[in-house]
Amino acid sequence: MFLISQFQPIPIVQMASIARTRFHECITPSALRSYLAEFISTFFFVLAAVGSTMSARSVTPDVTYSASPLIATALAQGFALFAAMYISADISGGHINPAVTFAFTVEGYINIPKAIIYCLTQMIAAIMASLILHVATAGQAVPITGIIPEMTGFGGAMVETIITFALVYTTLIAADTRNKNGSMAVAGPLAVGMMTTACVLLAGSFTGGSMNPARSFGPAVVAGNFKNQAVYWVGPLVGSSIAALVHQNLMYPPPDYENNAPNPSTSTSV
Repeated sequence: MFLISQFQPIPIVQMASIARTRFHECITPSALRSYLAEFISTFFFVLAAVGSTMSARSVTPDVTYSASPLIATALAQGFALFAAMYISADISGGHINPAVTFAFTVEGYINIPKAIIYCLTQMIAAIMASLILHVATAGQAVPITGIIPEMTGFGGAMVETIITFALVYTTLIAADTRNKNGSMAVAGPLAVGMMTTACVLLAGSFTGGSMNPARSFGPAVVAGNFKNQAVYWVGPLVGSSIAALVHQNLMYPPPDYENNAPNPSTSTSV
């Protein structure tokens, strides 16, 4: 009863003012530049990720007994993400991935309207990159991410959750200004690129090692095949939300929590 009596509804005029402010924040010149930066970086990352898979498939048609295509695509994605983050980090934050954008939204570093535009921009860029590959290669089939026949959708989502957690957690640590071991200048994108390569090598043979809903959505739209597409949305979004919660509440808690935490050096033992 106390909580109900203390509740003060937000006036409609104030809500309209907040909405108007959020809208203006989404169309400022800096915001528009960040959308363009996300489009360019996501475009080139998906172009490299999907294009390297097509190239490896054409060079090694029988990939059943060869690990070289997996290694090639893993390295291509790692290098591409490193470069894509480097060229956009100072402008847009270098998300290049709806899962990363979701994590920053959970932590409160980006508002919801802007996060939605980021995700739409990333998906459009992924579609454009896949479409250009399809047209430029004389109509060759664009490979989509998929799970192996022996694996269920739940198992695929679990794998994507784990590897996306690893990727997003690395991204959050790299972007955190309290991290004294590196910054987003060079060391951060390099660490994220290396983690991407490791995760693709780990899960590429099982789920394709997507970790990025846009990277899976773009080729699926061009190929017209949305089979198991939910795996590449549920898994990454769950993994990114867990990474955000672990980063913000356990590894790098708010300053107020650290200031109020007991000091082990001053504690007395019985």
